[in-house]
Amino acid sequence: MGKGFDVTNLRNRRQFYQSFPIRDAVRLELSWTHYRTLLRVENSQARDWYLQEAINQSWSARALERQISTLYFERLLASQDKSQVEQEAKDNTRSLAETAKDYLRDPYILDFLNLQDKTYQESQLEQAIISNLQQFLLELGKGFAFVERQQRIRFDDEDFYIDLVFYNFKLKCFLLVDLKLGKLRHQDIGQMDTYVRLYDEQRRGSDDNPTIGLVLCSEKSEAVVKYSMLAEQKQLFAAKYLPYLPTEDELKRELERERAQAVEQLQQQGLDDS
Repeated sequence: MGKGFDVTNLRNRRQFYQSFPIRDAVRLELSWTHYRTLLRVENSQARDWYLQEAINQSWSARALERQISTLYFERLLASQDKSQVEQEAKDNTRSLAETAKDYLRDPYILDFLNLQDKTYQESQLEQAIISNLQQFLLELGKGFAFVERQQRIRFDDEDFYIDLVFYNFKLKCFLLVDLKLGKLRHQDIGQMDTYVRLYDEQRRGSDDNPTIGLVLCSEKSEAVVKYSMLAEQKQLFAAKYLPYLPTEDELKRELERERAQAVEQLQQQGLDDS
């Protein structure tokens, strides 16, 4: 069957389809992590309420986890002073606000670009995104708006051109996207770091948060992710894009990779706490 389809994964997916049988009821504003947390709520009324509040209040997955674990819905129903319970919930989730990582995905599924021919160039990938901008924005995530393609920034006597520039109205910051074919390289990260620093210096407004840089590549390198400034920088990210829907084997490998990363993160947290 494959390691990615163990009993736990299959149960999670079965429970997801049982809890959200209508496709239109699945909200794009929430991530899979949000939905995995919601699946633990057995009361359908409470689950629907948490789902809607997570959207309305822009709760991160961690904030939603906190509200469910403290029985926010149940305490709100039982309390005679609902305003006090609501204020307490706001105070306790303020420190759990979403970060850039909560807004970015990995991988991105770009099957709507119709890039079946693997001989396409970066310029063709960029043009396909512009031609299908509405769908790309939906795949990119919540709160993003398109700013410009091939935006020029200048340093001394040299011009740099950023493939795609977006702005996120929830994070209140710019997102710079650099499109890369092939495997992620250290120099790709260094180049994006330069773009982000220059952009913060030249284009970022006084009321904007620090700029985010995303290298969107067709193949990620875990070594580059682990042993580059990606491991330290909170504003630099790399993500893989798939120009077509993954096959069953590819999906299995992706599930295995995500599970291995989750295990590694849990082990690291255990070391940090010890």
